[in-house]
Amino acid sequence: MPDTAVDTDRHKAKMANRKAAQDAEVAGKTIEKGLLIVHTGKGKGKSTAAFGLLLRALGRGFKAGVVQFGKGAWDTGERYAIDRFPGQVEWYALGEGFTWETQDRARDVAAAERAWAKAQALMDDPSIRLLILDELNISLRYDHLDLQCVLEALARRRADLHVVVTGRNAKPQLIEAADLVTDMTPVKHHFAAGVKAQEGIEF
Repeated sequence: MPDTAVDTDRHKAKMANRKAAQDAEVAGKTIEKGLLIVHTGKGKGKSTAAFGLLLRALGRGFKAGVVQFGKGAWDTGERYAIDRFPGQVEWYALGEGFTWETQDRARDVAAAERAWAKAQALMDDPSIRLLILDELNISLRYDHLDLQCVLEALARRRADLHVVVTGRNAKPQLIEAADLVTDMTPVKHHFAAGVKAQEGIEF
């Protein structure tokens, strides 16, 4: 049914009011700061979302860092893509695989400590604007790192440094400290139907 002139005018007035309210809300946001962002939950997409932020930051000319906890030197599409931005990303895959693969807590702790030392060095590097701590939540969940030490270091970070932490089961204290938290909720996953991890989607 075609819109009448009255309907069109009503719609325009409604959108104008909505725009005015939206503009006023945006204008009221004046704080600029480095954010602590947490991607957690049982659903797929936590690291994927973090790498989307990485791509956005690269597009803005930021220098970035990635430290992967738990994940080893896998051949992943995101790593190949980042290789096309020479000098713009420092990437460290310092894990030894999933805890059920290593079966060695001492090795897992040592790997987490190496990765955390690298993360702290990148936090101290003034050229880094975005730092992704991929699967740090897993290291904290299994007590491979001291939670309080991690929280204190994140709180001391430079005012202009954005940090993204990924992984299931984020600690409540980390969620409390974060500026932005997204919980990935699984609705449906092809893995349950017998579909294997596929190149370009999972890695």
